[in-house]
Parts: sequence; C-alpha cells; structure tokens
Amino acid sequence: MFPQRLDAPEAYAIAQALMHGFNLHYRSFSAQAAQAKQRFESMDWQGQQRAQRERIEFYDLQVRACIQRLEDEFSASQKSMAVWQQVKLHYIGLMVDHLQPELAETFFNSVTTKILHRTHFQNDFIFVRAAVSTEYLENTQPGATPTYLAFYPGDLLRLEDTLRTIFEQLNLQCPFEDLPRDVQLLATRMREKLANLTLRANFQIQVLSNLFYRNKGAYLVGKIITGYTELPLAIPILHGCQGKLVLHAALFGEDDLHALFSFARAYFMVDMDVPSAYVSFLHSLMPRKPRAEIYNALGLAKQGKTLFYRDFLHHLRHSSDQLRIAPGIKGLVMLVFDLPSFPYVFKLIKDKIASSKDVTRSQVKGKYQMVKRHDRGGRMADTMEYSLVALPRDRFSQELLAELQAQAPDQIEISDRDGDGQMEVIISHLYIERRLVPLNMFLLECLAEADSKPERRAAMERAVIEYGNAIKDLVATNIFPGDMLWKNFGVTRGGKVVFYDYDEIEYLTDCNFRNVPEPRNEEEEMSGEIWYSVGPKDVFPETFGPFLLGHPAVRDVFMRHHADLLDADFWRSHQGRIREGQILDVFPYERSRFLHAGANGLDTLGLDTQLSTPGLIQEAATPAHI
Repeated sequence: MFPQRLDAPEAYAIAQALMHGFNLHYRSFSAQAAQAKQRFESMDWQGQQRAQRERIEFYDLQVRACIQRLEDEFSASQKSMAVWQQVKLHYIGLMVDHLQPELAETFFNSVTTKILHRTHFQNDFIFVRAAVSTEYLENTQPGATPTYLAFYPGDLLRLEDTLRTIFEQLNLQCPFEDLPRDVQLLATRMREKLANLTLRANFQIQVLSNLFYRNKGAYLVGKIITGYTELPLAIPILHGCQGKLVLHAALFGEDDLHALFSFARAYFMVDMDVPSAYVSFLHSLMPRKPRAEIYNALGLAKQGKTLFYRDFLHHLRHSSDQLRIAPGIKGLVMLVFDLPSFPYVFKLIKDKIASSKDVTRSQVKGKYQMVKRHDRGGRMADTMEYSLVALPRDRFSQELLAELQAQAPDQIEISDRDGDGQMEVIISHLYIERRLVPLNMFLLECLAEADSKPERRAAMERAVIEYGNAIKDLVATNIFPGDMLWKNFGVTRGGKVVFYDYDEIEYLTDCNFRNVPEPRNEEEEMSGEIWYSVGPKDVFPETFGPFLLGHPAVRDVFMRHHADLLDADFWRSHQGRIREGQILDVFPYERSRFLHAGANGLDTLGLDTQLSTPGLIQEAATPAHI
C-alpha cells in the first residue's frame, strides 16, 4: 500500500536524482541519433557502425552512474521501504509532463532493482504497469516539429509535385543525383498500387518527420491514406554510383515494412523527442508486430524488454498450457524451453557445457553480446537478456523442471519469493528470442512428402536456397556461423532462414580458411583420422559437405546454387574485401522493389556475382560507398 503522506524529505531529492540520470541517458541517446544524419551525408559508414555499437552501451553505463550517485549522496540501499514508496510517487509526479515517461519508468526500474532486494520487485516499488499514459503525447513547445507531416496531392496527376516537396523538406545537406527522375519513378509505382482504389476526400501522404538511419541507408517511413484504406510505405535513400543521393526502392504494405523492421536486423537511429508517438505511428503500419519489437528496432531495447515482459505476464494470466522442453535436437551448450501458446523461446546456458564444445559460459555470453552490437544482416535473431526471472512453478512440466535441475541447478531457485504461498522458479540468467521452425525439422517434414506433393518439394528447395543465402548474407557482415548444421538455423513465418545458435560464431576475418592438404602417401590417404595439423581458427570448407548433404535431393539443390560455400577461395575473397575496409550491406528488400536498373540499382558495381542472392542483394562497396 502506498503511504497516505509524503513526509520523507529525502524522497523527492532521490526522485530528482533518478530523473536527472534518465535525462542524461536520453540526451546521449538522442545526440547519437541526431549525428546519424551528418554521418549519412558525409558517407561515414565506419562511424555509423561504430555509433550503432557504442549506443547499446549507453544505457547500462548511465544506470551504473546513477546507482553510484544515489549511494554516494543518499546511501540509497539503506533507505527504508517507506522512503522508496514515496520516491516512486514523487517520480510519477516528475513524469507527468515528460516527453519520454515510459522510458523514464523503465530507467527507474533498472536502477531500483539493482538497489532493492528482489522481494520488492512488485507494484509498490517498481513500475509493473505504466503509471503515465503516452496516448496522444506530443511535443507542443513552440517551434517543435510534429511527429509526422501530412501532404495532400489532390489527385494522382500531382503526385510528382507532392513527392518532390516531401523529399526537399528533409533538408539533406548533400544533393540528389536527379530528384525529378527518381520522383517520377516512385510516382509510377505509387499509381500502380493505387490503381484499384477510389481516391477519397481525405487522400493524403503522411510521413514521419525524421529519417531512419541504419548502416549506409536512410529511410523515409509513412503511409498513403484514402478513405478507410491505409497503405504503409518506406523509401530507402542511398548514395548512388556518383556519390549523390538516389531514391533506391519503393516499399509498400505491411510485409515490406516487417522485413525492414525485422528482429534479425540492426537497430535504427532516428531522432525523436517523443518515442511513444513514433512507436504508435509504426504500429499503425505493422499492427501484427508487438510494440516491444518496435521499441527494440528503434534502439530502445530496455523499453522493449519491459513491454515484452508485461505482454508475457498478461499471456500467462490468460493461458493454462505448460512450459516444456522445446522440440528439436537438444543443444550441447543451451537449454531451450517454450510455452506452446506463446511465439518465443527461452534459452539458458547450461552449468556444465559438453566437453566436445571448447567454450566457456562467459564466452557464450560474449557471443550473444557480439550479436547484439553487430549488423545482423537480416540473418541473426535478436535476443532479449533477463536476470532473476520468476515464473510460476505450476506452469513448468515435470520433464522441463527435471531438465533444469539436472543441467542448470546453479541457475534456478524454487521458492515462495513474495511470501504469498505461490511457489516460483527463479532463473538467474535467461535469453528470449522469437520462435522459429528449426531448419532440420522443416526439411525432414518437406522431404517426407516431397515425392507425393510437389509443393513440399518446392518448399524444401526454397529452404535450401535460403540457407545458402543466409550464410552469404552473414559473410557480407563479417560473420562466420561456426557450426553450420541445419539445426542451428530456423525458418520464419515468411519463409526466411535465420541463424540462432551463437556459441561458435566468429568474425570472418578472424578465421583461417584452408584447403584440405593432398595426402603425401597411401597411409595418409587411407587414414580414418585427420593426419594434418589443424589450428584453433582453421576452417576447411570442403569438409562441410558430408555433414550437410547426406540427402541426394538436398545435395542437388545445394550444389546447383551454393557449391561455392565448399570452396575456401570464396571465403578468402570476402575476407579480403572486408579487410580492405569495404562494408557490404544486405538490402532488406527484394530486387523487384528497386526503382533503378544498372548502376543506380547498386547491384552491378564490382560485387562478385557469387555473393549476390536471389531476392536480397548486397550493396557494392565501391569508393562511393566506403
């Protein structure tokens, strides 16, 4: 119960210090996003990637700094719970006119849960539910830019003029190569999309005020409205072959936006005073995407974690199925479980990792952090990391509980944490990511019916091709998967193949790709053992085949499309590109969305055609793109 009176004089000062800590964090976060525009304009791609990595560390640094201040100035950990209840009430008051109240709540939770005992992780002391509404929240200060702008073409004949106005008002400090040309191409695509629609009185184009920056691209995001129809759109802006700006593609519809804001891609940088307003707008474009994932995509991972956990607790209250060991081949490093009715999986590192895996617990944690900071190229699933996760004991199957007690006894505690008679399983360290269909299971299901159902054989072929595409996209981002077995990849709802087993990943440039030496004598040739020396970073691509291509149908498809993956020269050539400083982007859209052919399509600028994949095209790293 909250106190009836606010009579602790230090409570308000503590609340102010907490809010000051959050404001410092968000200023740093916003400054990096604002600078993304300058980095894009000057083609500082290395700086853009560095900023994307560094920004991830901002939050934890500021949380630690805030905790230190609270301890130094107030001996915060020694304060009574009555004081902390009052701190929370004062903090709510400070959030009433704040532009990022939901983020401020999460910051409060991050700080206080590291100060308070875990028995106080409840409504009285932290924000389990939002206390301040963000609905219709806007920056109404004089001169403030609204979240989105609306433009009114009137009819389809005037689309070009409207579009030109939209791009000119972005005030990019570098010239377009030929904006009228690009606008005409874009208007043609729009007319095709709107051809079967009746233009109503409210016909308009709404666009978010600020661009979204990631790697070497800037994206205009918005929607076309006519009547009750809303058509999401996104327009990528890139530097063309002359170093000037081009409108590169036209993305329309929810599926295209889902690909752009995928959980398997690096986070965007976007300058936003009111993040909740941006999230609301984006959610209107992608209603099937949870708000938690949208916050993640904007680089606000802590808020994404908060919303995800609220969604999960809500789901637990309204479901009755049990947590179980996830289907598929059990891992040697990670223990994986899921709730069948919930589209995510839960992973924890085993206490004792199998001896066949030369990796430690801390190294595995480091691999997951590496993925977090890296450009995932659309091929590595994002993960959310949690500590001290408490779940109801009665929602665990006996089989899963036995597995946890056998494989991770040091990481679980079964107790009545809150003293309310409800037993909980408390897990010390947990990763959560989107559930995917394991690729090995998907292929087995397809192959079982391939002879009688042509559509299943076609699905198998697409999956094998996608598997190779996934590896090549990872190559473009300087990632070597390490363990390339089918079981370490998953298939998304849209049929895309994504990698999710990170304990053996390495930077491509850290690996030593070798050909298997020719045997020097008959004894070596007939030997069933490896007779040549192998270093810790040595990789022999030609040896992948026996582990991957046992089924003739799979082998046939793989060798037709991706035989180069068995050639050490393929890997070495791309190592060379990366070591030369070339940054190879993987476009989050298909070639059919391109507005240009040839040079301005950016798929013919000296990039080895072996790396190019059907659907997703790697951007060439010519001098204009370095």
